[in-house]
Amino acid sequence: MGNVQLPPRFIASPAEWRAPTAAGHFDDVVAVPGSQALTYLEIALAASAEGPSLLMWPLHSDYLAGVIETLRGVGVDIREVAGTGPFGPDLVVESPATLAIDAVLSISQPDLVAPIAVGLASRASGSVTVTIPESRSRRPMGEVITVLRSIGCDINDAGRWTVPLTVRGRGHIRGGHVELDVNRSSQLVQTLLLAAPRFDVGLTLRHVGQPLGSLPDIDMTIEALRRRGVFVDQPTPSEWIVAAGPVRARTATIEPDLSLAAPFVAAAMIAGGRVSVPGWPAHSAQPAAQLAEILVLMGARARRRGGALTVTAGAERIIRRACVDVSEISELTPILAALAAFADGPSTFTGLKPRTGNESTHIDALVDNLRAIGGEVEVLPDGIRVVPRPLTGGVWRADHDYHVATAGALIGLAVPGVTVDDIGSATGDLPEYTKMWEHLVRGSRGRWAEKNG
Repeated sequence: MGNVQLPPRFIASPAEWRAPTAAGHFDDVVAVPGSQALTYLEIALAASAEGPSLLMWPLHSDYLAGVIETLRGVGVDIREVAGTGPFGPDLVVESPATLAIDAVLSISQPDLVAPIAVGLASRASGSVTVTIPESRSRRPMGEVITVLRSIGCDINDAGRWTVPLTVRGRGHIRGGHVELDVNRSSQLVQTLLLAAPRFDVGLTLRHVGQPLGSLPDIDMTIEALRRRGVFVDQPTPSEWIVAAGPVRARTATIEPDLSLAAPFVAAAMIAGGRVSVPGWPAHSAQPAAQLAEILVLMGARARRRGGALTVTAGAERIIRRACVDVSEISELTPILAALAAFADGPSTFTGLKPRTGNESTHIDALVDNLRAIGGEVEVLPDGIRVVPRPLTGGVWRADHDYHVATAGALIGLAVPGVTVDDIGSATGDLPEYTKMWEHLVRGSRGRWAEKNG
């Protein structure tokens, strides 16, 4: 197998997009594709399963394209088949009993995909070199390399502690005992848990460091493992034991991505009217399942009926001030803050991790954006406080984040002249986003014109 070039995470050049304003109340049904997190979990587990797995209604995003090409690069068979959903084909995933490869993987998402690539390459029989494009930042991977070496992976990084590096696969990984700070390394923890059933002796993973925060991604991972027949024990809240053993093949229908749905249901609270999302699960491990309850707290009405969640604007479209702990749903903070910018008083969102060193966060971009268009935002030690103020149009920085970008679109429903500087930050996660959003807004205009013509 030769060189494998993985697709970029984001579009090559920014694409400015003028956010449309709502001219009337919404009354629409918006279907969203499968959950990105659950699609990732099912693909990763299917790559270790004993037999082919069919994944129905998966999400097709830039990040998942990178994951798929990484798996293909180490010998996993992933093919598209005709599906019944509106968002692209279904996937069949099948792994050979032994991964035999000799390849170079060039990945554009080192933080997210490199642990997967290195872990799979270690299980293969052959030599795999993991590189990244020259234009990408080479962030330190010392913890990833150290942990993988401790469970039997043969990694040569030439003392750089980052990519490029070469993995000499032995056809198996020993496994064993690992201690690390789960709060700081959730992506690595998730990778280890997913791979653990194929380790020779399984895995015992223990958290060390500050008390554990919320762990929705890890909880979802454990649930996905158990659905495939893997034994996972948690003797204490900070310890996980995954037994070595087979991973069951299965046919899985991926439930809708509730996080991707967030800006669409929130839109009803700004424009008025209602928006329904079909297939909203009655019970879900997705953290964004809390969204309906939070929107009700902020003044909406929400009802699940016939498998669909319908969010309706409150009386006179009043959005209520709120104090919300977003520790488990921090990614939704931009959406909630956009609503709070139109509330009847100041709102506070707490539970956000503090910024470390010079590292920027998407919350920084949100704060800067709101201030730039006339909003008032106070930065707290563990969150933000949004004070409603009259807003004006302007450029909204997407910051390579779906929820930051779509928060700008939400603001634009009520504030003319908002331009998202890089809408590719949204379409990278939901390729159909702009078409879906513009359809929602055009629908409101059509009904409004008909009603008031």
